[in-house]
Amino acid sequence: MDTFQSASPLDRSCRLGLRVACAAILLFLILPVLVIIPLSFNGGSFLTFPLEGISLRWYRQLFASENWMTAIRNSFLIAIATTALATALGTMAAIGMQRLPGKLKMAMQMFITSPVIVPVIISATALYFLYAPIGLNNSLPGLVLSHTVLAVPFVVITVAATLEGFDMNLMRAAASSGAPPVLAFRRIMLPLIAPGVISGGLFAFAVSFDDIVMAIFLAGPRQRTIPLQMFNGVREEINPTIAAAATILVILSILLLSAVEYLKHRARRMNASGLEGHQA
Repeated sequence: MDTFQSASPLDRSCRLGLRVACAAILLFLILPVLVIIPLSFNGGSFLTFPLEGISLRWYRQLFASENWMTAIRNSFLIAIATTALATALGTMAAIGMQRLPGKLKMAMQMFITSPVIVPVIISATALYFLYAPIGLNNSLPGLVLSHTVLAVPFVVITVAATLEGFDMNLMRAAASSGAPPVLAFRRIMLPLIAPGVISGGLFAFAVSFDDIVMAIFLAGPRQRTIPLQMFNGVREEINPTIAAAATILVILSILLLSAVEYLKHRARRMNASGLEGHQA
């Protein structure tokens, strides 16, 4: 505040204008998401403003609908299984790449993160024809594996970033003391890189929970997820039940982002304390 007040009038005007512009951009990005929340409490039968009263009828209808409840169960089941599988595979891949020489490491990073670069519809089409002969289409395991393909790159990127601040001499010291690799990983490396691993797992959960393209190609009537149910609802009949489901997704996204930011803050604090310990 003192720096702002001591600046010249032109600097203060520029900074104020920049803050106003940033606030306007954030409002432009967030407002369409926030508008859906009051619509979910609309007492009327349509998505309209002004609201025709305040009611929880659409939330009651959401949780009373067998189709919606099946979609909610499927989404959580698939997302949890995807998170477990993608976190394990992504963490192992990140640790393995950390030991590779520069050019080979870069090539592996490009290969592993390619599902993020390639359009999802191409991956979904390829997986559809890959799964068809072996019967994985229209199955929960097929969706879990396809979501894992999309989620692993996020885990690899997050864990690899955390490993940049990890001192590998700790693992060498454990090995020289006779600790097996698995024990050294569990007792030394994992606690230190846990914020990155958990952040990667949260990203994997969000990727799986939010996917619609893979579900359109690979899911059957019994494997509908929340995004797919919302897509079908918009296509067949638009009512505020979709707004209620969207509000739940918004709240879940906010919780996941808050957890990721907390873990990032914790990781920075651990790195700072570790740096102070080395300097001491």
